Amino acid sequence: MAQTTFSRQLFVNLPVSDLNRTVDFFAALGFAFNPQFTDDNAACLVVSGQIQVMLLTRPFFAGFTKKPVADARAATEVLLALSCETRDEVDALVAKAVAAGATTPIDAKDHGFMYQHGFEDLDGHQWEVFWMDEAAMSEAPPAP
Repeated sequence: MAQTTFSRQLFVNLPVSDLNRTVDFFAALGFAFNPQFTDDNAACLVVSGQIQVMLLTRPFFAGFTKKPVADARAATEVLLALSCETRDEVDALVAKAVAAGATTPIDAKDHGFMYQHGFEDLDGHQWEVFWMDEAAMSEAPPAP
């Protein structure tokens, strides 16, 4: 496989039922939006300089595929894993999400080298929020 010599960006696209409510939810978690890619059909949530999440109204999202659009409340379409710098940041982000209307589908788990928790956003998309201890990671047993 050829190596790329440029930095790629990642745009994750998610269907949402109420764009304004979804924008308010993620703003309450402290995320910013890129106005260049935001209009009545879409909002560009900025995760980092290289990662954006396009929140698309369901009809607009459906225009990009011939397949049925999954309802994330009924079926898992994707698991979104978001890293944090500390365990406390994991807990704080999940707490903000719950305060803004999210649910927590899983309990927090401490794997020693990794701490994870998560939330389901207003449309049922599951966000896995985690912190990894890079030093302890080298001591962790390999995954099965």
